[in-house]
Amino acid sequence: RQDGMKRIHEVKPIAVMFSEYYFYLIAYMADGRKDFPTIFRIDRIADFTPTGEKFSIPYRDKFSDGEFRKRVQFMYAGKLRCVTFTYSGTSIEAILDRLPTAKILSEKNGIYRITTEVYGNGIDMWLKSQGDKVTVEK
Repeated sequence: RQDGMKRIHEVKPIAVMFSEYYFYLIAYMADGRKDFPTIFRIDRIADFTPTGEKFSIPYRDKFSDGEFRKRVQFMYAGKLRCVTFTYSGTSIEAILDRLPTAKILSEKNGIYRITTEVYGNGIDMWLKSQGDKVTVEK
């Protein structure tokens, strides 16, 4: 961690993913305090001890790394949310490529109103990086 603090977590690992130059462990917190996956950068895991405990996830809640990847930006986890914004840039395709769950709600004079479903706040960083081409609805 950037603040030098060490933390101990008991987790239920569900996937390993590669994104943005790093490998990540995707896991549910064992205590159930979060109902969405947590993301841990593997190179920051100092030590681990298997508990030997088994867990199961109901099939209807089965983790899909493909669906997760569509909804997470910069590997920032959090609750699943819907974000609506307008885009006035030159390439709507670039937006749709970056946000696979995005849907165009309307278009008028080259200004697109878009909605997308994402996990966490990573989307906020990305939208801000688009400058005045993007306006997020409250």
